[in-house]
Amino acid sequence: MKTTILAAFGLAFASTAMPAFAANICPEGGTIRFGVEPFDSTAILMPIYSKIGAELSAKVGCPVEVDIATSYNAEIEAMRAGKLEIGEFGPLGYVLAHQVADAQAIATMADANGKPASYTASVVTWPGSSITSLQQVTGHTFAYSDPGSTSGHLFPAFALRTAGIDPDKGIQPLYAGSHTASYEALLNHKVEAGELNSQTIDTAKQQNNYDPKNFVVLWQSKPIPQDPIAVYGNMNPVLKAKLTDALQHLDLSSLTPAEQQEIGTATATLVPQKDSAYDQIRDLVHVLNIDLTKLN
Repeated sequence: MKTTILAAFGLAFASTAMPAFAANICPEGGTIRFGVEPFDSTAILMPIYSKIGAELSAKVGCPVEVDIATSYNAEIEAMRAGKLEIGEFGPLGYVLAHQVADAQAIATMADANGKPASYTASVVTWPGSSITSLQQVTGHTFAYSDPGSTSGHLFPAFALRTAGIDPDKGIQPLYAGSHTASYEALLNHKVEAGELNSQTIDTAKQQNNYDPKNFVVLWQSKPIPQDPIAVYGNMNPVLKAKLTDALQHLDLSSLTPAEQQEIGTATATLVPQKDSAYDQIRDLVHVLNIDLTKLN
């Protein structure tokens, strides 16, 4: 039955068990459910987050079930329905999850200085596309990653808007489904322009699949706070406190360097994060007059 319920929210799952559990704080059903936004494919993310789930399980004393959502909104809906105790959201997804699903940011990936990490969004094209400026993107095919993505939709849409282009009707939009898919569409000239974030570039470099000569940067954002890991507010306060402490100091050294690069941590650790770090995202949503509840 549990599998059926989770599947209804578009989630793929893997359970991490421990030999003994603190039954007095574990949620009803005994398992902590940890949702992850689909910023890359399930095949890439599941091995990484299964390791993270195992580390968290050892810290808290409850089994952890890791779920990779099939869309940004699927994860939000799962938490709103009380089917997730923890969720890693993109900044834009988190703002909506905080608004409608009682998600509370408590941790994020660490940068090289042990501070909350950040990344950048950009709008790019490729040499020979005939596009040489952001204003010239008008009317061309354009790859976003997902409507609920921060660097894959919100920031590129803002860039287009500031250039006088309607981010929905002034281009021919394509929602590729993930940052990797958007990258591949640009690399293979399936679209004439699109989003490309710094994390995707770093991952491509790790795979020896990135050459800056293949892209022309038309616009780049200021630093964006890295994805928050949030807890569901409406849970046993003892469990919530234990999860918060564990996640804010979680050791990720079991991950390979490439896996650490994939999730955006420079020191193999998580560090505390707070809700107010994402106020700049809320400001951008207001500027663009986006109805978060209609993202899909």
